[in-house]
Amino acid sequence: MRYAPPGLCLNDFALLSEGGVHTLLHLQGPWTEEFDATRMETSYGRATSTDLVRWEPQGGAFGVGLPGGFDDAAVWTMHPFPHEGGLTMYYTGVRTAVPGGWPIQSVGLARSARRDGTGWRRHGTGPVVEADPRWYRTGEGMAWRDPFVVRDDDGTGWTMVLCASDTSLPQERSGCVGLAVSADLVHWEVRPPLISPGDVDELECPVLERVADGWLLFGCVGATRRVETWRAPRLDGPWERVGPLAPADVYAPRVTTAPDGQRVVLHTTPRRTGLSDSGAPCRGMLAQPKVLAVPADGVPRLEWWSGLDAWLGEPGDGPALHAAGDVEVAGRTEVVLREDAAGPALLVGCAGREIWVTGAGGSRLRETVLDREPGRLRILTVGEYVEVYADGVFVLAAAGYAGRPVAWRAVSGGTARAVRVRPVRLPDPDRGDVSAVWPGPVG
Repeated sequence: MRYAPPGLCLNDFALLSEGGVHTLLHLQGPWTEEFDATRMETSYGRATSTDLVRWEPQGGAFGVGLPGGFDDAAVWTMHPFPHEGGLTMYYTGVRTAVPGGWPIQSVGLARSARRDGTGWRRHGTGPVVEADPRWYRTGEGMAWRDPFVVRDDDGTGWTMVLCASDTSLPQERSGCVGLAVSADLVHWEVRPPLISPGDVDELECPVLERVADGWLLFGCVGATRRVETWRAPRLDGPWERVGPLAPADVYAPRVTTAPDGQRVVLHTTPRRTGLSDSGAPCRGMLAQPKVLAVPADGVPRLEWWSGLDAWLGEPGDGPALHAAGDVEVAGRTEVVLREDAAGPALLVGCAGREIWVTGAGGSRLRETVLDREPGRLRILTVGEYVEVYADGVFVLAAAGYAGRPVAWRAVSGGTARAVRVRPVRLPDPDRGDVSAVWPGPVG
């Protein structure tokens, strides 16, 4: 249900699929409050799965380049894909010789004759795509990272999108999706931004997904920590903004095909240092898949994936730290999941179109307002993580470390009723390292 490599945090990632095996390449770094991505993300971890839920760590797969190179300090987000019998991968390289400390970023190319995410060899000693100062910042405040590559609409060339900074806008509003094109995957022509909204600080981890009527573009907005979505009939536009794909703290999405044939989204989710509500937010873990639904109105959303049902036990009334339960909404409804000596320590509430999660002492951890009143909530807890689905759609995510599990109860109009839950079977229940799923209060 949640995965991070033993003893480490997990950040941006990529997915490969071959012969029924899914391979995860991911950024990784130490578990520390003062995390410096310019010197701590020096390698990619690798893990494999046959079901997108249970991940087996396979060690490192790629690392920084030689001293003095464009990628000798850190390697950031990557995009590998099958090509000519093997794999081609574009990745972000960060170099150390940086006046004032700003990370200078460029895009490198590596190839492998294998299809399992190993055996990488760099193409040359320098980057293959760099920011063009005509359109993008190249010094202080620059961004040129997170490459994602797809075939052109006509199938004759390639398009790359990146997280970039529009030089025509103030830095705090300059986040854009950079653009480059190529005929051979080696020589790239940088072009003006594909999208430059003018109201975001950065658009990280762009992803292009082909759909029935054209393309979807996902981009992570740094300031709000959420995924925004655009759509267009062709790669050259026109692009229309259609709003958020998922709630805050859902980051770095990647789309893949699940074993049951559905297109699903996996994403990262943050934790807090010290595994307590008072700890600083930090990089976290990989979350379980969610179905990518694109209804007739073209506005994508994430929904509950039925592949998770195999990891749920028989319904019961007892306390469970890891559980899923369905609640009918009847007026103002509050569902108590955990308690401490003072009362509810983890609670999901719904009143009209508003949904919220509170922690110890009633402190609000997350809240949202829906377009319409829901009839049913599905609540999933995995350790400290809480996800809320409204009529099947993923609408809220939070993390809370207080309290002990109790038998779930829903309170509406002053009347409490028991909520039967299905306990979650964790893929690796015996893991004891810091990156394992939170086991609940100790002592």
